[in-house]
Amino acid sequence: MRLGPDNSGAHLTYCTNIHPGETWEEVAHALKVHLPAVKAQLCPDQDFGVGLRLSAATVRDLAAPEAFAELQEILAGGGMYVFTINGFPYGTFHGARVKEEVYQPDWRSHDRLAYSNQLADLLARLLPEDGAIEGSISTVPGGFKPDVQGPESIRAMTDNVLRHAAYLVHLRRVSGRTIVLALEPEPCCVLETTEEAVNAFKRHLFNGAAVSQMVKYTGASRAEAEADLHRHVGICLDLCHAAVEFEDPDEAVAALQAAGIAIPKVQISAGLRLPRVSKADIARIRPFDDAVYLHQVVARTARGLERHLDLGNAFATFKEAENPEWRVHFHVPIFLAELDGFATTRDTVEQFLARQVQDPVTRHLEVETYTWDVLPEEHRKNDVVTNIVNEMQWARARLGGA
Repeated sequence: MRLGPDNSGAHLTYCTNIHPGETWEEVAHALKVHLPAVKAQLCPDQDFGVGLRLSAATVRDLAAPEAFAELQEILAGGGMYVFTINGFPYGTFHGARVKEEVYQPDWRSHDRLAYSNQLADLLARLLPEDGAIEGSISTVPGGFKPDVQGPESIRAMTDNVLRHAAYLVHLRRVSGRTIVLALEPEPCCVLETTEEAVNAFKRHLFNGAAVSQMVKYTGASRAEAEADLHRHVGICLDLCHAAVEFEDPDEAVAALQAAGIAIPKVQISAGLRLPRVSKADIARIRPFDDAVYLHQVVARTARGLERHLDLGNAFATFKEAENPEWRVHFHVPIFLAELDGFATTRDTVEQFLARQVQDPVTRHLEVETYTWDVLPEEHRKNDVVTNIVNEMQWARARLGGA
């Protein structure tokens, strides 16, 4: 939904990766059932922007003209429009083990490039016809760090991102629609922190060699190619991921802006925070160690920050005498300051939203709590629509909305 003038025409939505959506039939069900129910409670008298998640299988389904026509009909009939797509999970994201598979195929792979190009094609056709809204597609931050070794891997990733950027230039030329790829830093990934993202952009995506490749791929002048890179490739700032890395959101935004890196999308999300981990805490947090998603842990000790690939890895190396603080990549309801006696990183969310009101950072704001199905059972009493509406109302109130 569109926010007021204080947010420079920003759009607030939630990501449909909350709902099962591995096939077009499942996506259509969410758009026909869940989205209208959310819209009815949040903005019955205005159009509702959708943060769409489409798997690779669904993208293939939507290549059929009748399926795409059905999607357009559902959106138009329901008073909905699409302005952003979550292109991070390529395959299964619900009801089965996801863990580190969520990063596959990564940006070394032609499959990731082809999928991202197809998403861009779809988004260019779905954006409102007035051309006033740019599109964004969030994606894997390169790949899972343990899988990606050596300069050859980085070169392959860089080239595929540049090829996709060139494809976005082509789309802009033929359709008049601007779409931005937003790489999403995440713990234990190639782009893990804001600092790593800034360094990677400077070394690989915004350097002279990258500009030369863009000239080759697009036929533009060097000045145009450099501008195209800054226009079409940026960062999706996920507030949970940043908080888990002990980042200050104002400092993260300042670093990206100073480097000339676009922030086309911000995901409004919060994680778990354990200020001083005890043995009792370990026992109480075990129910959050589910078999579906990866829950990276960043621990702050006297030695500095230490990273663990999942909760189980953190359990195995825990030493109570070190008095560590843990930040856990487990998306929790953004309106909660604590959960099961644990703190959350809601303060990071509040700090960013206050900044967004005073000095807008982005026009695409997306609530992304996809873990309702794996929260401990006592936190799953409300239906998913009620949970989504509660989160959206909380975020909108802090963004100056009604």
